[in-house]
Amino acid sequence: MKLIVGLGNPGTEYNNTRHNVGFMALDKLSQKLNFEINKSKFDGIYGECIINNEKIIFLKPQKYMNLSGEVVRKYVDFFKIKTEDILIINDDLDLPVGKIKIKYKGSCGGHNGLRNIEQHLNTSEYKRIKIGISNNKLFDTKDYVLGKFNTEDLNLINETLDKIPQIFDDYLKYSFDKLMSIYNQ
Repeated sequence: MKLIVGLGNPGTEYNNTRHNVGFMALDKLSQKLNFEINKSKFDGIYGECIINNEKIIFLKPQKYMNLSGEVVRKYVDFFKIKTEDILIINDDLDLPVGKIKIKYKGSCGGHNGLRNIEQHLNTSEYKRIKIGISNNKLFDTKDYVLGKFNTEDLNLINETLDKIPQIFDDYLKYSFDKLMSIYNQ
């Protein structure tokens, strides 16, 4: 069993904000794989499907970003998911808008959602797909990540999100090292 977590903040006021690209990525996957993320449990909404005889859970935590780890931990415990079977999709200020980076482990890089996940899983060794949102130093970081994309950046993000189903398909096919070698260029 695998757990795919898209990070974001709950509520319609956060739609199309930089911090919600994880939610946006899961929406793209649910469209492509033809399932719905509409079940509720443990402060999260989730959907599931079976691929290659393996159950895959797609989770959008419904607590604010900095409490995402609490929700992830509940799913890990309830569904008995191993850390190596967790994939987090999140925004990244240090990458240009729309750039993707695949990582196996590392620090949270100042991302409060990842920090909370690491605290609740007691490890930083979990897989992640980071989607660049850039960083505008003219704004306070909190205001920037909670701000909506402008039209140009939203177009770039949508182009990137169109690649997520293929990346996910490759994630299921290949070793994570090979996945990183394909997409981290």
